[in-house]
Amino acid sequence: MRRKLRFVSTIFVTAFLISSGCDVPGSLKNRQEHPKSEARSISIVISNLGMTFPSGMDENDNRYLNYIEGQTGLDIQITTPPTEVYDEKLDVIMSSGNLPDMLHAYEPVWFGNYAKQGAFQPLDDLIDQYGPHLKEKIPAEAWDRVRYGGKIYAVPSLNEVSGVELMYGRKDWLDRLGLQPPKTLKEYREVIRAFTRDDPDGNGIDDTIGLTLMIDLGRSSPFFGAFGTQLNTWFERDGKLVNGSILPETKEALAYLNGLYEEGLLDREFPLNLQNNLFEKIEDGKVGLFSATWYDTRGPIAANKLKDPQAEWIALPYPTGPEGQKGVYEKDLIRGYNVIPAGSSKAKEVIQFLDFIVSDYKNLKLGFENEIWRLENGRMITDFKKHDEHLYRGIYQALVDVPDPVLSKKRLDSLGDFHLYDNLEMIRQNVIKNGFYGIPTPAMSKYDKRLGELQGIFTSIILGIEPIESFDRFVEQWKREGGEEITKEVNLWFENGGREELEGEEG
Repeated sequence: MRRKLRFVSTIFVTAFLISSGCDVPGSLKNRQEHPKSEARSISIVISNLGMTFPSGMDENDNRYLNYIEGQTGLDIQITTPPTEVYDEKLDVIMSSGNLPDMLHAYEPVWFGNYAKQGAFQPLDDLIDQYGPHLKEKIPAEAWDRVRYGGKIYAVPSLNEVSGVELMYGRKDWLDRLGLQPPKTLKEYREVIRAFTRDDPDGNGIDDTIGLTLMIDLGRSSPFFGAFGTQLNTWFERDGKLVNGSILPETKEALAYLNGLYEEGLLDREFPLNLQNNLFEKIEDGKVGLFSATWYDTRGPIAANKLKDPQAEWIALPYPTGPEGQKGVYEKDLIRGYNVIPAGSSKAKEVIQFLDFIVSDYKNLKLGFENEIWRLENGRMITDFKKHDEHLYRGIYQALVDVPDPVLSKKRLDSLGDFHLYDNLEMIRQNVIKNGFYGIPTPAMSKYDKRLGELQGIFTSIILGIEPIESFDRFVEQWKREGGEEITKEVNLWFENGGREELEGEEG
């Protein structure tokens, strides 16, 4: 069972004009470089990532898709199910009998289920013939994770980052109260207490929040890391893999958070905090420290600084626990799976399409050169307005994302003084590795949802609705209702050296 944290960003972009007569990528001229025919058409189902398009454009008619079609000679017909029911819609499509030529899925459990049912085409020969850039840019480790029965059943898209969360805090509040940036859990508690009770903003009103979290314990990873654990992550203990959600260390982390809540130091509303609630509190200057995403410096933190020019935020050391441990959960290497249904006659064209996507990182990831960005003395300069207007390009580029470290740093640095690259480096040095990275086991597919529901008791423990001893009852229930079966399958995989133990059962 893997941690399910898939952030889908909703971005509103404004209309922009394309200068007539300009010879630029995505123009009508480029679109017609390679004549297309019905035989060169493909139908694909992908997510629109919650993005909107400039006026007069949509997922099937815009400059970046036109550019892709012009370069590949393909006519690409795109369907984008609503993001809020995306996974459910994929299931409906798979059972409809009217299958597209490609689907892009995000859930490893979904991919594993259908791969084991023989619903997808094996892609090894097709990639060898038509995917030279896919072979070159996607590492062997990623290909190993999309194999079943020894064959490749997906073209993976990789996560750009190794982790997401790091601690950020108000330095101006620390300075006003004469405090140093906290390092240990004890010091964190002292700072959180001062941020809650000692009027750090100096307005004479009891209206500040020392620490806030989100619904379902979102933004809590560093506090579990201080006890050497992470939820839904597998750890080696005495030669076996054990799920972090049932470790005694998790009970200790819950007790720490419960202590903060009982003392009135943790946001009382955290179980109701969706992302917009969290952002509003930060922007309004109510929050002293929180577990930020690496890009929040360009979001709610920047918004707070715009409202209050005196606000100063800094990255804080990760809280270190009594045993010297610290860190945050690791993102899966793979963020998405491009699969071709077994009945498609356009597998060759799909692989050629994906091969082009991975080959053209600059235009699709960064945007068109000399329009969105330009080089000046070797430094990348970004036009922020154009960058935001063209964000929809990510709908296509993210299908096969294979980060380029050099270009990635230049791109992040060009977006402004938000410490984006520094944030990612800090996270990278502190991720806690997940011991299991195989295709989800059969028991995971069967029990994953139920075990996630059981974990809801953690919030009740923090709130004091359930005593800390209820954690022991949760562990027994977790094991009884599928966790023990999952653990056996995970350890079969582990004993086989990280290979799919059901290889021989495919067909």
